[in-house]
Amino acid sequence: MAHNTSVGLRSERGPILLALMLSTALVALDATIIATASATIARDLGGFEQLPWLFSTYLLAQAVGTPLSGRLADVLGRKRMMLAGVALFFLGSVLCGAAWSMGALIAGRVLQGLGAGAVMPASLTIAADIYTLEERARTQGYLASVWAISSVVGPTLGGVFSEFVSWRWIFFVNIPLCAFAAWMLVRRYHESPREGAREPIDYLGAALLASGSTFLLLGLLEGGSSWSWDSPASVAIFVAAAALLAGFGLRARRARHPIIDLGILRRRVVAVPTAVALMVGVIVLGLATYVPIYAQGVLGVGPLVAGFALAAMMVGWPLSATNAGSLYLRIGFRLTAMIGSSLVLTGLVLALLLGASSAVVAVAGVCFLVGVGMGLTAVPTLIAAQSSASFSERGAVTGTNMFARSLGSAVGVAVCGAIVNARTTAGPDGVPEGPGLLSAMHVVFIMLAVCAVVLVALTTLMPVDRQEARGRRAGVAEDPAPTRAA
Repeated sequence: MAHNTSVGLRSERGPILLALMLSTALVALDATIIATASATIARDLGGFEQLPWLFSTYLLAQAVGTPLSGRLADVLGRKRMMLAGVALFFLGSVLCGAAWSMGALIAGRVLQGLGAGAVMPASLTIAADIYTLEERARTQGYLASVWAISSVVGPTLGGVFSEFVSWRWIFFVNIPLCAFAAWMLVRRYHESPREGAREPIDYLGAALLASGSTFLLLGLLEGGSSWSWDSPASVAIFVAAAALLAGFGLRARRARHPIIDLGILRRRVVAVPTAVALMVGVIVLGLATYVPIYAQGVLGVGPLVAGFALAAMMVGWPLSATNAGSLYLRIGFRLTAMIGSSLVLTGLVLALLLGASSAVVAVAGVCFLVGVGMGLTAVPTLIAAQSSASFSERGAVTGTNMFARSLGSAVGVAVCGAIVNARTTAGPDGVPEGPGLLSAMHVVFIMLAVCAVVLVALTTLMPVDRQEARGRRAGVAEDPAPTRAA
């Protein structure tokens, strides 16, 4: 088994890791950098009522593209999908930067979302291919640190560009990053030749999955805002989503080579991490969306301080993820995830004690504790699922896991939004306000704490692997890396 010293930017595989980090940075920065510049963009291009679609279309395209790209990475190769994702992100950034109308900008965001949907599962699958089980958690720590840095740097860069240069540079700055990441991948990452004939692509199954997922996520993201939950439009969207996804399920059972083999979910080591990812998405985006609103609307702090309080979660995550490897190699994936989910639950129970006079540092402490727990939950469960999969299905397993997290994020925003909107009024800028905000936030924290209870229960369903952990620690059970840097 390779030693930990072989992991890092100065190692033999360092250039590939750097390319993966740069590609991840594209997605992570774009998730945060546009928020502080959205008002400036709306004033420049007009169409303020279309502003929410800048975020919804990006998230929608990314979520829909993730499971498809994960499977295509198994069929066509990781490198091809990674380069295709970077190319889509490049084209989307150019279109966004040169946008002449809000419609053009939204179209560019769709391309960026599709690119992000290809980059994320491909990058995690490549990391699973080229690093051993012992090394993988440290690699995940490097990739998670990109999100931590972006959560702080992104909003700051967005504000600087929009105020002192031009909001268009929010997108143009991606161009050299895309070019450098692609160049590093082309030069340094070489896949092993694929054996046998290439499996055919199930285009009908892909169309059913993509369209069904689009309707489902569209209904969750826009329900309660663009249209009411009980409106004919909302009912029609969810009925269409159910019909299309049912059609995909039938197709997946009958097709010889389905776009996603639902049989992988019959394996507990894959099904449980997928359900864990769903809960992770609910909790993380629920906190990310409403902690800043609580800090500003209830505690009365500015957006910068509120952002730093939330950033504590994104700092705790990579710190624990980096050290998760030594823990799951010692006690196993199951116990590690149980410890992590218990920390998440503890953090959210403490959130119930927050009130109108709480210190911001207390909010940051809650977020940090949840982040530490997430690093010990989300990372080991994903690695357990990847480790159980063969090389030819690892991309599909990774993509399915990430799609579940995206679906959970949409569900979390929809449910938390419905709770808050029922108890507050929208201010001039659309942010919830009013005397009911504190009680609404308590209900949100209760809902997230219930999700954390479910998260703890799910981690207990992970296969018991204490004995396997002892074998790995003794060097008996090794996880060879089939793809290496040349």
